[in-house]
Amino acid sequence: MRTLDAGWASIVASLWRERTLDTTITSLVLVVGVIIGCLILAVPTAWLLARTSIPGRSFFLVTAALPLAVPSYVMAYAWIAEFPGMSGIWAAIFVMSLATFPYLAIPLTAALRTIDAGQEEAARSLGLGPWATARRVTLPMVWPAAAAGLLLAALYTLSEFGTVAIFRVDAFTRVIYTAYRASFDRTSAAVLSLLLVLLALILVIIEARVRGRAQRWRVGSGVSRPAPRQQLSPGATVAGLAWLIGVGLVALGVPAWSLTQRLMESRQTDFDISEMLGAIAGSISASAIGAAIALALALPIAILAARYTSRLVKGIEGGAFLGHALPGVVVGLSLVFLTLAVLPAAYQTLITLAFAYAVLFLPKAIGASRSSIAAVPPALESTARSLGRGPLRAWFTVTGRLAWPGIAAGALLVLLTAMKELPATLMLRPTGFDTLATELWTRTEIEAFGAAAPYALAMILLASVPAWLMGRWLSRTPDAGIAGNTHHDEAVRAQEAAYVGGAR
Repeated sequence: MRTLDAGWASIVASLWRERTLDTTITSLVLVVGVIIGCLILAVPTAWLLARTSIPGRSFFLVTAALPLAVPSYVMAYAWIAEFPGMSGIWAAIFVMSLATFPYLAIPLTAALRTIDAGQEEAARSLGLGPWATARRVTLPMVWPAAAAGLLLAALYTLSEFGTVAIFRVDAFTRVIYTAYRASFDRTSAAVLSLLLVLLALILVIIEARVRGRAQRWRVGSGVSRPAPRQQLSPGATVAGLAWLIGVGLVALGVPAWSLTQRLMESRQTDFDISEMLGAIAGSISASAIGAAIALALALPIAILAARYTSRLVKGIEGGAFLGHALPGVVVGLSLVFLTLAVLPAAYQTLITLAFAYAVLFLPKAIGASRSSIAAVPPALESTARSLGRGPLRAWFTVTGRLAWPGIAAGALLVLLTAMKELPATLMLRPTGFDTLATELWTRTEIEAFGAAAPYALAMILLASVPAWLMGRWLSRTPDAGIAGNTHHDEAVRAQEAAYVGGAR
């Protein structure tokens, strides 16, 4: 609406500016560079962890996933605080590759560990060498997982604001935010936002086309078995350990050391504990309300998607997942316009900020809830209905109770992600309302790295709480399905007893 109201002349003028072309090229170079960086870091890491006898695999699996707990702009702040000369697009590519390579390394490791060894052995028995087997057998089997991981990294890069702002890179998110802040050029911000959404959707389409529509199932008889781990020579073991330790030090060690150094420096400056507590309270309150809204919106969609497969249901689910392709700066800009045009009283309120979190991270709640609900046999709910319970009561007392760990994990995932969100928070937060992310960004903007360190460390520590809770809850349901769940077994026995009693 904002774009169309401006008229075609303004749209064409905004699109044909030299700065728009430069911004598009910069954003595409950034995405391609991060994809290449993720491949360089993730492929050797995944192969070492999945296919070799490298010592300490469990430890290195954890360290390979830990960069996901650190916001990329916190990592950028840590690096630029330690090396003030870092700036520009190559510095952004380097840091964002470190922050996003787990998106590829984790699913690729899982895929390499689950490939049936018989398929690769059959290829070798037919005369294919190691490289030909990897290209014609292994790569097609792991490609769907790798493509999905690369898509996540690319979308994250395209939507990231804090890192490009710290390194002064004129990517779409930074240019849109700058145009929005300059109130005289909000039409340009709207046009660039639509262009950014178009680029994100193009990435999604490219990933679907490249991944292909082929289904990769094992159709042979017998039982599949994982590929044996390759025994490394002493020299190769040392090289592999050096690689894994080096990646961990660069991705985690340098930021940890830099933040610790800045924290020591901050002790020599004025530190307002009330500002820190206010930022922590702001992060918790906004994220908690956003997680609650996301859960309320996600449950009906997750229930439909778990029980029905019609085109209408798929369309509803797909529409909800579009939020995953929308950068925070675009959602923030859209809600600024929407609230001012439709409901001015909601402009820059906590509920609008929380709603933005729900829009951005709704797919995380839907995915976790849908999988958990789908694992509950519908017969249990039908039995409760046959014993006189209404639809809502039957769902909450049977399906909802058994699926609660997964549903809660989805809400905690939204809570964890919302704590780190920056551009939408900067646009939509109420006047005087601060979070750890905004306080950190404000201080890094003026290069007050020592004063920013406590907020960076507090954000990491605060984000670790929902991550720990999520792992603890999920550990109570060790299997992907419901089989083996103690609560489920008890519920089945109770339902069967009730059903037999009712029948009698």
